[in-house]
Amino acid sequence: MASKLAVDAIETSTKVHFSGFHLDSARSNHIAASAEEQEEEQQHGQPFVIGVAGGAASGKTTVCDMIMQQLHDQRAVVVNQDSFYHNVNEKELARVHDYNFDHPDAFDTEQLLCSMEKLRKGQAVDIPNYDFKSYKNNVFPPRRVNPSDVIILEGILIFHDPRVRDLMNMKIFVDADADVRLARRIKRDTVEKGRDIATVLDQYSKFVKPAFEDFILPTKKYADIIIPRGGDNHVAIDLIVQHIRTKLGQHDLYTWDAHSNQRL
Repeated sequence: MASKLAVDAIETSTKVHFSGFHLDSARSNHIAASAEEQEEEQQHGQPFVIGVAGGAASGKTTVCDMIMQQLHDQRAVVVNQDSFYHNVNEKELARVHDYNFDHPDAFDTEQLLCSMEKLRKGQAVDIPNYDFKSYKNNVFPPRRVNPSDVIILEGILIFHDPRVRDLMNMKIFVDADADVRLARRIKRDTVEKGRDIATVLDQYSKFVKPAFEDFILPTKKYADIIIPRGGDNHVAIDLIVQHIRTKLGQHDLYTWDAHSNQRL
């Protein structure tokens, strides 16, 4: 009997984790305080907005893809913060290797907010299609995104601006070891972007690592859910999707006209 009480006490005090999936106990009061507000928003037909943050190459995209795959019977869309980079001007382009793409100022947060507000109001938006070779957002046609029941906003710094955070019903931080993130980044940038290892390592030490420590890691405290090991944590993904389905089932969502693809 005594041992059972001890176990119960330990579980209560540590907010026991399930296979690496855990709620941040520091956020519990905030979740309770905002539950009423979130319920009111859902009753007015607004979508369920999920933020997925974490360091570069932490596995955010994999986590988003896995959530989308399991939400196959729901209207869901992913919006990437990378789409909202500022255009690099000619002066900056001449020294592009000294441009910090991991700094909050590199993003057009106002445009991101405008696009998200339209989606939350049931309006379709055109999302920029950023070209990482010319560092411009007007090289390719924009991507048309229709309003959805679920909007997943993904990016390294989506928790940095409180106005963006306030749009979210659920905030997820994908946590991965620094060595794993660096190895993934080297592989991605050398294979997909044609960069040499020396350049990748130079940018990592000058910009990526300091930005993670100064701007990204501090936002981990805002997360409702932290996922260690990213896409390898299937238990966490399953629990998140189950929670999303429960939330969606509690409220009346949009009714859509299949022919016009419009909200009724």
